[in-house]
Amino acid sequence: MGDLTIRLETEKDYRAVEELTRDAFWNVYKPGADEHYYVHQMRNHPDFIPELAFVLELDGKIVGNIMYTKAWLEDERGMRKEILSFGPLCVAPQHQRRKFGKILIERSFEAARGMGYDVNINFGNPGNYVSRGFVSCKKKNVCFAVEGNFPTALLVCELVPNALDGRRWMYIPSAAADCCEDRAAVEAFDATFPPREKAWRPSQEEFYIYSHSSVVR
Repeated sequence: MGDLTIRLETEKDYRAVEELTRDAFWNVYKPGADEHYYVHQMRNHPDFIPELAFVLELDGKIVGNIMYTKAWLEDERGMRKEILSFGPLCVAPQHQRRKFGKILIERSFEAARGMGYDVNINFGNPGNYVSRGFVSCKKKNVCFAVEGNFPTALLVCELVPNALDGRRWMYIPSAAADCCEDRAAVEAFDATFPPREKAWRPSQEEFYIYSHSSVVR
């Protein structure tokens, strides 16, 4: 497999991580990508957790990374619980299917538990996460703001067994990704990278189906 090293991201890694993120997500969920702009902006957001921003090096070259923001759960009495949400999780396309993502998740989960976190929630393709301990939000009684809405793509992983006690929770994500709604800013940032063709891929329709469907109560 080569010489693998996991370490925290440093400022000198920023551009390499953004290039990696662009490569990993280009045309996957939409024509083009905006995840590299999100990474660029996330680091200055108050919800960003630099202690959980890990890079994975193979023979001295960054081939993977994972980043986290804070998120929250709120119960029906208004009590809030601070949790985590990771993303982007990136592996260079030529190194995917080599369990590098698994390595990053497990190492960062270990660090997160050491910081006192016990729940991570992600919005993504279930096929990418169920083998890592994630389950449907319905099984943990976690919904979006709309009462009773359990999105198919909303996935829950308890870092500590039985961290959630079965009560109804509403998931409140960080607003860090809102920066991507500024399409002009996204395009201007993307223009600082070598040009690439935007195209349709079947994975885009797959994600649309997951992200626009819900688990029936």
